[in-house]
Amino acid sequence: MSTLIIAAHPDDEVLGCGGTMARLTAAGEDVHVVILGEGLTSRYANRSEAEGALLEDLHANARSTNQLLGVQNVIIHDLPDNRFDTVPLLEIVKLIEAVVDRVQPRVIYTQHGGDLNIDHVITFRATLTATRPVRGCTVEAVYAYEVPSSTEWAFDSFAPAFKPNVFVDVASTLDAKIQAMAVYESESRDFPHPRSPQSIRAQARRWGSASGLDAAEAFELIRWVRATHV
Repeated sequence: MSTLIIAAHPDDEVLGCGGTMARLTAAGEDVHVVILGEGLTSRYANRSEAEGALLEDLHANARSTNQLLGVQNVIIHDLPDNRFDTVPLLEIVKLIEAVVDRVQPRVIYTQHGGDLNIDHVITFRATLTATRPVRGCTVEAVYAYEVPSSTEWAFDSFAPAFKPNVFVDVASTLDAKIQAMAVYESESRDFPHPRSPQSIRAQARRWGSASGLDAAEAFELIRWVRATHV
C-alpha cells in the first residue's frame, strides 16, 4: 500500500506527520511526498527578492529530511509562498492529480482546512478536489494533519476547526521526527515557539495522553471508502 503526503511548504510534512511517516517506512510501506510551495519567499516584500541559494538550501534540506524518515520520492513544486490564493485553484488541483495518477496512493495525508495559513487551506481544498471518489480513484482514506504555529494559532476561529479522531503511536519514532525537523534550520525555532523541539515533543505527549499512548500524532479522518481490491 502506498501513502502520499501532500504539503504546502517544506517542513509541513514533518511537523504534521513525521513520526507517522517514519513508522510507515520502517514497516516497509511506500511513502511519497509532494511539496507544492517553494517556501521562504513570503518573508520578502517581493517574491523576486528571495535569494536563490536560500531556496536551494531549503529544498536540499527537504530531500535530506525526508530521506532521514525513509522517504525516497520527494517532489517539490514552486507555487508562491503564502500566495496560493493568487494561483487558480484548478492549477493546484492538476498538480495534485498528476502526482496521484503517478503514485496511485490508497492513503493521503494533507493539510488541515481551517488553518491560519492560507496555503494550507487551499492545499486542503485542492486535495479533496483532486481525489474525488469517482470510479477508478485509488484513494481510500484522506487524513488532515495539524501544523504547529498554524493550526492552533487559528484558535478555532476558522471553519472547520481541527477535530482529531485518529491517533498514531509515535513513541518509537518521535526522536526521528525531531531530528528530521532539525535539518530544516531556517524553519525551526527556539522554545516556546510551537516549532521548537520541546514544543513538538510536548504536543506528541499531549495527544498520547489523550489517546492512552506515550506519544502520538493526531489526525482528522476526512473520508474513508473501503474498496474491494482483487
